[in-house]
Amino acid sequence: MHKHNKQRNDVGNSPVPAPSPLPRFGANPVQSVVFNILSFGAKGDGVSDDSKALLAAWKTACKVTGAVVEIPSEFKFVIKPITLQGPCMPHLVFQIDGTILAPPKVGSWPKSSLYQWIDFKWLYNFTIQGKGTVDGQGSNWWSSSQINPLQKKRSKIIPDMKPTALRFYASYNVTVRDIRIIDSPLCHLKFDNSEGVKINNITISAPESSPNTDGIHLQNTKDVEIQHSNIACGDDCVSIQTGCSNVHVHHISCGPGHGISLGGLGKDKSIACVSNIKVENILMANTLYGARIKTWQGGLGSVKNVTFSNIQLSEVKVPIMIDQYYCDKNICKNQTGAVAISGVKFDQIIGTYSVQPIHLACSNSVPCVDVVLIDIQLKPSPGCAGIHQALCWNSYGKSQAPLVPSSMDYCVRSGNDLLKRISRSYDDRC
Repeated sequence: MHKHNKQRNDVGNSPVPAPSPLPRFGANPVQSVVFNILSFGAKGDGVSDDSKALLAAWKTACKVTGAVVEIPSEFKFVIKPITLQGPCMPHLVFQIDGTILAPPKVGSWPKSSLYQWIDFKWLYNFTIQGKGTVDGQGSNWWSSSQINPLQKKRSKIIPDMKPTALRFYASYNVTVRDIRIIDSPLCHLKFDNSEGVKINNITISAPESSPNTDGIHLQNTKDVEIQHSNIACGDDCVSIQTGCSNVHVHHISCGPGHGISLGGLGKDKSIACVSNIKVENILMANTLYGARIKTWQGGLGSVKNVTFSNIQLSEVKVPIMIDQYYCDKNICKNQTGAVAISGVKFDQIIGTYSVQPIHLACSNSVPCVDVVLIDIQLKPSPGCAGIHQALCWNSYGKSQAPLVPSSMDYCVRSGNDLLKRISRSYDDRC
């Protein structure tokens, strides 16, 4: 029988703030039983495969209310692609104080496990917390992206698919706080078909040159709060995809990366529905974009009730963007129809840009309506050459001074009921 240590309270002298108390049932404290991965045979030497030990600790803890699966500090655990699934008893905690390492060699990953590294499924009232690190060791995956297609075809060890580091599927009331997630092969933290997500005080870090390494990716997920976190990566700091609603992103430092984005939405004439998104109190530095909405031509559905406010910018290439002609290759076919965009506010977007202050390229057939610009103050970065003027096309709404540069003065035109009816006719699929 495995020995289980009572949870230690030895973090008081650490410079890292102590984790919040475990959740409680009513007035009675939860009896926390700690399942240390070392007690299940893990070596923690940074070389041995400790996957079976983690899975054994998980399965045991899953049966106990308020249990803690512990990754202890000062150890490094190599974990192969793994699924940690429920349903489990309530208030399960995954305490990461040490380091979890992905297998470093691309060729060692089974072809059936290329979608994600650590897959959390069917969990309820679940928390990941701690002062430790989840290390995706993605550098070999990134370098393979630079190999030309002919070489890749000849190679048997370089797959086209790359794994997301941490992925949640069909999970509810999930909290992720305090941990570091670094160098994922692809996206760092992803939520699919989930609800009630809280992300607080995490750090995500990957090089600017690492391809498609989004920080946090949301899809078909609602009731989300992402706050007080630092994200630096090679793609969107936060990516909000179809099926998302009631998302609040605030007090985030983003950069390098591609900013905070909704989309791309509506690819291959699909239906995209995104609503009630609030992004505020953001610092962006050295990012490709700032606040961005991107949709493919020919899509259906709608994006509505979106606010970007109080965003401080430094050396951002294009701070404000709505792009309804999004294309991730050289040429995309022109198509009529588009995801309808309405009720988008940009408020207090202030700082420096290096390419273009604002880019509103709305669909020819489906105009953007109820677009609001308030207090936009964007100045060219010192020494930047080839600055483009504001681009504004088929966008309707209202604006309020100050608007700097002055080329934004006519970015949004006064709309009318006919335009709104056209827009609504395209969003009735949601």
